[in-house]
Amino acid sequence: MEKEKAMRTHKGAGYTLHEEVRKPTPALLRASQIGVLSYDEPSLAAQEDKDALLVVSYGAARKEAREAAVEPLMEAISEANPETDIFEAYTSSIMRAKAKESAGVEILSAEEALGALLQAGYTRVAIASLHLFPGAEYVGLVELFNACKKKFKRLVLGAPLMYWMGQEEQRDDAADLTKALRESLPPQAEDEAVLVMAHGTQHPSNSFYAALQTRFEMAGWDRAFVYTLAGWPRLEHITPVLKEKGIRRVRLVPLMLAVGAHASRDMAGDAPGSHRSKLLAEGFEVEVFQKGLGELPAVRELYVERANEAWDKLRQ
Repeated sequence: MEKEKAMRTHKGAGYTLHEEVRKPTPALLRASQIGVLSYDEPSLAAQEDKDALLVVSYGAARKEAREAAVEPLMEAISEANPETDIFEAYTSSIMRAKAKESAGVEILSAEEALGALLQAGYTRVAIASLHLFPGAEYVGLVELFNACKKKFKRLVLGAPLMYWMGQEEQRDDAADLTKALRESLPPQAEDEAVLVMAHGTQHPSNSFYAALQTRFEMAGWDRAFVYTLAGWPRLEHITPVLKEKGIRRVRLVPLMLAVGAHASRDMAGDAPGSHRSKLLAEGFEVEVFQKGLGELPAVRELYVERANEAWDKLRQ
């Protein structure tokens, strides 16, 4: 119980505008709101409270991936918040279409889900994000929050898995994820490196990967490297470093909620262009750790913390 209480206690968030800023514009006021976002609509204050928790992820297309990573995570969030009305949404239209086609599962978009909750009479909604960091998909949730907040008595948007980096006495999410990842992987041999593959993004939030790499190094995990499929750094930036260090054995690990096409095909596939094949061609011994973040209990606990944080803010 004490651990749970500690998990749910975090310092408040938000910039403090300089005292000389007398009349901040609405845009500046919105920009100063960081961390868990919350809005109370005064005109709806008399409405009866009817609360819901909406859990939003990028999504998982394959039935096996959803069952292995997403469903256990949803169950863990439900167990941490019993007697709570919990709903699910995907931000990716591609994942929603593929999930319906391959698994027969129809998942709403976040916007559709909020509309459905409003129609069902829910007046207060907490949105929990299962995104890795505040990239383009999460920024879309922020825009949706601002577009819909006046429709609800209270609307809350939680932070993604990595958000704070220890600044202003906040927690260090990159350090926490580093610890959880390290605990989740098989023991690492002396001559072995761990290559953690993320998707990558053109959004400036790609810099979160550099923060995570720094936390690897600060934790003494000096043979672990983050690289991306479509951002920076890429595999070709990491391979020369491995050779300089005399490393000949590597383990590939996906930094994604669920094991989808990127992890099974681009990272671990047999085609010549896969990362596994490229490393084999360079003379490395390669092992693959094919589990998504939602499958790892230590990481799943961090996701549950984020959902709890949003839910607790709703009920303050």
